[in-house]
Amino acid sequence: MSETRKLAAILVSDVVGYSRLTGADEDRILARLRALRSDLIDPTIAVHHGRVVKRTGDGAIVEFRSVVDAVNCAIEVQRAMVERNAEVAPDKRIEFRLGIHLGDVVEESDGDLMGDGVNIAARLQAIAKPGDICLSQQAYWLVKGRLDLKVSDLGATQLKNIAEPVHVYSLEVGKPSQAKPATAASGTVKPETLAPRISAWSSRWPALAAAIASLLLLAAAGGWFVLAGHSVKPAQAGHLSIVVLPFANLSGDPAQDYFADGVTENLTTELSRIRDSFVIARNTAFTYKGRSVDAKEIGKELGVRYVLEGSVQRDQNRVRVNAQLIDAESGAHLWADRFEEDFADLFKLQDEVVARIANNLRVELANAESRRPRLQNLDAVDLTMRGWALLWQGQDRNPTQQACDALTRAVELDPGNADAYAGVAYCHYRDYVYGWTEPGADYDALVIRPADRALAVDPGNGMAAYAKGLYLTITGRFAEAKPVVEAALPHNPNLAPLYAALAVVHTAEGAYDKAKSDIEQAMRLSPRDPQLGLWEFINGRADLGLGRYAQAIDEEHRAIGDNFKTYFPHEVLAAAYALSGQDKEARAELAEAIHLNPHMTSIKSVIPLHRQIPALVDGLRKAGLPEE
Repeated sequence: MSETRKLAAILVSDVVGYSRLTGADEDRILARLRALRSDLIDPTIAVHHGRVVKRTGDGAIVEFRSVVDAVNCAIEVQRAMVERNAEVAPDKRIEFRLGIHLGDVVEESDGDLMGDGVNIAARLQAIAKPGDICLSQQAYWLVKGRLDLKVSDLGATQLKNIAEPVHVYSLEVGKPSQAKPATAASGTVKPETLAPRISAWSSRWPALAAAIASLLLLAAAGGWFVLAGHSVKPAQAGHLSIVVLPFANLSGDPAQDYFADGVTENLTTELSRIRDSFVIARNTAFTYKGRSVDAKEIGKELGVRYVLEGSVQRDQNRVRVNAQLIDAESGAHLWADRFEEDFADLFKLQDEVVARIANNLRVELANAESRRPRLQNLDAVDLTMRGWALLWQGQDRNPTQQACDALTRAVELDPGNADAYAGVAYCHYRDYVYGWTEPGADYDALVIRPADRALAVDPGNGMAAYAKGLYLTITGRFAEAKPVVEAALPHNPNLAPLYAALAVVHTAEGAYDKAKSDIEQAMRLSPRDPQLGLWEFINGRADLGLGRYAQAIDEEHRAIGDNFKTYFPHEVLAAAYALSGQDKEARAELAEAIHLNPHMTSIKSVIPLHRQIPALVDGLRKAGLPEE
């Protein structure tokens, strides 16, 4: 039987006193458990990207992509159980013990998991108190800065049938920790909790989607976002701050989702060009896709005043769009309308929606007419939408290749399609960054040429500038990269990735404070972005450059916890630990970086972008990386 070894976050659950409960009233307890699974546990696991490996009668073994997802899921379930048990007699309550560990596991060909990673999680579950969550030190380290509930350090604990003691921490849901004041040196607010991000939603699990996993909190007292240890001031209600929620697909065909998504994305882009607007990025908006949501809650979560939602129906060559604008402060519907056009006039329809919203809110459009070039080939439009839908699915190689195929076909059909050219450039940029390179391939031609074609047709195309700017930066051409990104920003003032790209350029220049400001703006625009781990990594590098080693260490651990799966954060951790005198930790992180990137054999082999940071190079030397 084939098997795969990997690192995974494992959650194991168990019902306290299951035999006693079923002995007293088996039918009723089993019915309650089935109901809990169907309307709380399974949906919550799905929201946090978990996979149920197996059921164990009264419990389950669940695999997560990150510790953050696992802990968020656990806290949400335990909080919901507190509410559900409030009116139940103590001897009839269903209570869970949960254990979470980050460790090595072996995945069998049938999807089953075995190994110490599973065994330790199971033993942690066994020692947890009813309603509590026990974490191993490996798991706790990745979330400790985000918790604001009572944590008990159980110390090194000998677990049954586990050879070495495991350092264990117990999270007591419902018991907050003492608030910790901010320190002037760090410039951060007190460590925020995962739990409050759940509490307001605990009775509305469908609205969560990836909300908890993205670690967003609106601090009610000060009106600031608190995101993964960063304080980020939201948009002011006095100007146009808006989120475009994913439009529903009413075509009756799930295969048409990409089309509704494309309309949503294009509306987001066009609204971003309204003068002085603040528009939440599509990556954050799409975490609400398919969920029943409350506009007032979204307004508080994202710091926006307006919510645009609607539906799209495509019937052969006709497109119908229903849209409604909601005041997030009052929940009142300010405006609603229906639009219908031929598919050939899709962008005319989008412009009409945007213009009516702008008129309703009494703001001016940045341009009297949409600057979007007229696209002639409808098949090319369709392929472009399909390609970008695949790119937004994730960072994996297969959908990226499928997207590249669709987008390449689109530019063949319509050489004037700037968005398709931008997509081709972005696909090949991904190939380069993730090492999916073909021997002898000319990546200057594969990335820069289509990006330039996109910018020639549409000078403000943000994603073309993003792909070209980052590629130039990573390949050491910092002076060329900066004007590419800066030229695109006035056209795309709400495009979060552009600010992240500018942060990379500023870090290469040694302008570390500017880099941190850029990342803050990216997080403000897209606080739930799937690339949050990348942004935290960039932030950590800036902290390293500023000599803030403790902050750099915290940021890089957050990046790893938020699923940034490259050797980059381990490289920064090795340097930060070495420069702060933690030699053992530095050597371990350097070993992990080399394990993930065997080509990193010397200082000379470090990519040019990272060699621009003196502290990073100095730290890697101290950690033991040879010069040649």
